[in-house]
Amino acid sequence: MFMTMKAAFAASLGLLLSGCGTPQAVVAKHYRSHSVQEQGDLRVGEYVSSQWSLQTASYWIEGPEGLVLIDTQLLPSALRKELAFAKEVTGKEVKLALILHPTPDRFNGTALLKELGVPVLTSDPVRARIPAVHEKWAPTLFKKYWNGRYPRKLVLADSFGDSTRELSAAGLTLKAHVLGAGSSQAHVVIEWEGHLFTGDLVARDTHPWFEEGRVDEWLQRLDELRALKPKWIHPGRGLPGGPELLDAQTEYLQAVREEVAAERHAAHPSSDPLGTVTERVTRRYPGHQYPELLPALVRGEWAHQAPRPPVTAAP
Repeated sequence: MFMTMKAAFAASLGLLLSGCGTPQAVVAKHYRSHSVQEQGDLRVGEYVSSQWSLQTASYWIEGPEGLVLIDTQLLPSALRKELAFAKEVTGKEVKLALILHPTPDRFNGTALLKELGVPVLTSDPVRARIPAVHEKWAPTLFKKYWNGRYPRKLVLADSFGDSTRELSAAGLTLKAHVLGAGSSQAHVVIEWEGHLFTGDLVARDTHPWFEEGRVDEWLQRLDELRALKPKWIHPGRGLPGGPELLDAQTEYLQAVREEVAAERHAAHPSSDPLGTVTERVTRRYPGHQYPELLPALVRGEWAHQAPRPPVTAAP
């Protein structure tokens, strides 16, 4: 039987973090980038956590009066490194943090930031979904990441509302777009001077974290982002790039849909159809990291393509 997302992800994390029952040392290496080489703007910095914590990307934007932080990392230990790195590079403090969607790698640093006196904001729809996602993942991931200070107690971000609006902090004005379902059930995308900070709506060269989203609506979100005519895309995982990252993400999602449809309509379907689809997508994208994240996406699309019973009129 095909494993649920939680079971598959937990099992894969177990393989990553332990071997033959012997705990492995915490991976201390982490990638730190100014993002200058990738997108040419000294005011934008990127921090990528270690492979141990899934190479989660988060960002800061430097304003005249401080920094605005985009997302808060999977582990508070990684967030502390990011804050130290940002201070080292800019000499400035974080004045505001924004959460883009309800997955632990985006919201887990909220408690630490609030302890430091930093306001943390997200939209009403994202905020409303965070408690259920935290409850789903905290028991499993705390066991794996206890020494990274994985938070057991949830501290929620505050809300800026349920519609797109401008936010001001650190001498900057940013536009927070409130969007519907994609990789998650709700999203915020930050737009600033040609830069788009997308979270896991875009993942570069990696399979995305899929948290009960919808692939068809995700493709609509990507069309909405194209309509903003961005110069630079800052993904939830991977290095920044241009609008071509939107096209690459679209192609990837269409490939998932194609493989699901092919297996659903196969003359001789596999005894493990979801596993077969996962394997085919993995073969199509051999360079993509974190294949353990793919089964949840395949399972979600498989359910979405399930035949619907006919609607009968009431007598």
